Amino acid sequence: MGLKKPGSENTTIYNIPNLLSSYRILAFPIILWFALTGKQDLFAIFLVVNLLTDVADGFIARKFNLESDFGAKLDSWADNFTYILAFTGVYVFKLEEFLPNIVSFLVWMSLLFSALFFSVIKFGRFPSLHLYSWKIGGYIQGAFFIVLFSYDFITPFYYLMITWGILSALEHLSIQLMIPEMRSNVKGLYWILRDDK
Repeated sequence: MGLKKPGSENTTIYNIPNLLSSYRILAFPIILWFALTGKQDLFAIFLVVNLLTDVADGFIARKFNLESDFGAKLDSWADNFTYILAFTGVYVFKLEEFLPNIVSFLVWMSLLFSALFFSVIKFGRFPSLHLYSWKIGGYIQGAFFIVLFSYDFITPFYYLMITWGILSALEHLSIQLMIPEMRSNVKGLYWILRDDK
């Protein structure tokens, strides 16, 4: 399924999950261009493809035991680019629907970016924790954006996404405050507290 990095028995570099993450990174400027030039249909199609490949790469990595520190970092970069695309799409195409809920959206965005920037300041790199809450939140967010760009803004679904997103971002920040160095594929706060005992 994947080729091993020369000189390493445990670090798989060339595999399907990493190729899917790489695709999301390489597709970023094209999808961003679709947004900035007002091509909503193309933007929506390719954003949905990005979101689906995000689900697929995680599933394949876990199913076939292809998880690695490199893959976690690559996936985190791809996730960050996908967030930028989603937020750009909201601003360009869906701002009117978001305006009544803009305060909660800005709170979530602030916490999300705080988690990213705090990691850069403290650890010198973007986070790659991949908490369970963060992963589930990503699935909820992905489903919300798919529905948003292919159908409409659904208020209860929005508040589910925002509530979960805020709570997972707070867990993310709490763990970063507790750990001395960045880790990959951490399950959550419970496991950090249990392992520190």
